[in-house]
Amino acid sequence: MKRLLLLAPACLVLTAFAFAATLSAEEGVADLQIGDPAPDFSLPGIDDKTHTLADFKDGKVLVIFFTSNHCPTSHGAADRIKSFLDDYRPKGMTFVAINPNHPEGLSIDELGYSKYNDGFEDMKLYAADEGFDFPYLYDGETQAVAKAYGCLATPHVFIFDAERKLRYKGRFDDSRFGGDDSTVKSPDARNAVEALLAGKPVPVEVTKAMGCSTKWRSKKTAVAEKMAKWDATPVEVETIDAAGVAALRKNGSKKVRLINVWATWCAPCVKEFPELVETSRKFGSRDFEFISISADDPSDPAPVKAFLDKQNAGLSSRLKKSVEAEGRKTNSYLYSGADIDGLMKALDPEWPGAIPHTVLIDTDGTILWRHNGLVDGEQLRATILGHLGNYYKR
Repeated sequence: MKRLLLLAPACLVLTAFAFAATLSAEEGVADLQIGDPAPDFSLPGIDDKTHTLADFKDGKVLVIFFTSNHCPTSHGAADRIKSFLDDYRPKGMTFVAINPNHPEGLSIDELGYSKYNDGFEDMKLYAADEGFDFPYLYDGETQAVAKAYGCLATPHVFIFDAERKLRYKGRFDDSRFGGDDSTVKSPDARNAVEALLAGKPVPVEVTKAMGCSTKWRSKKTAVAEKMAKWDATPVEVETIDAAGVAALRKNGSKKVRLINVWATWCAPCVKEFPELVETSRKFGSRDFEFISISADDPSDPAPVKAFLDKQNAGLSSRLKKSVEAEGRKTNSYLYSGADIDGLMKALDPEWPGAIPHTVLIDTDGTILWRHNGLVDGEQLRATILGHLGNYYKR
């Protein structure tokens, strides 16, 4: 299943970079210059050992690669990093990855491209999944190293010569996509390392970092305010008949849809609903929509609305716009049909009948995944991520 994501206009890319630079200036981030010495550090690694700059003194070239668990641009570069390491470590390149982010600096909808947050323990899980065979260090607690190096985003690359003087800083390459090496037109980090190993000047010494802005811990208040606003968003409930359900199932939008049938009197439904709301929020920045259909008494919508309000199931502003563009008002429905058979036939003929029942529907109406009974939230989100992918695609 291919996901399309258009390149942003150059002005938007520059605006995003300027915004990250402004935030970094507020944090007291240094602007490391070409020729400056590598700032020292002492950081914990996923091997539970403390690593310092002196531990990496032997390489002819040192690459400090700021990256993170959650960033789709970092994920997209993952395979290219592996070939980069295969090509240059045997020639004397030393490679160290550092996560500059603190989890409190991220909101849940910034995690829609990863199973993991940016905390230290999650780094170990992410590195195991990706097969990291290089040091992966955590700077999120104080973020002092990110500030000393001038890390604006992930990924952000700093390359030092044998004397540990800065000779290149910026992007890894000019592609933010994954899965297709042909999207790379300027392999900047490769060019820099190749030149240094050959004893030549780096052809382009500075480029602009391209990726996810550094998640400063000081932004946790803003994240909390964003979540509080989301929590306070009221829910609008509309009735829907079998024909309306069939139209939702047919889809035809750009969004993958997760549809859950539930009821206030159903204990498993009530128990799993917070996981569904978390799932909706996690993928809130992607082409994804959670739709709930209640099997409660259609003549009395008040209990349904009260439950959904309590569960903080209101639409995000982004999702509200896309829903309204389809001519709809909500993603919360109350089934109005006289019998549930009509609902089952319209949504999923393979539905055995009990609730809760949940289906994941592709843009063309194909059911990608179905589950009858209580869902496991982590498994559900991993399943959705598996279909959406963890990086940008052309």
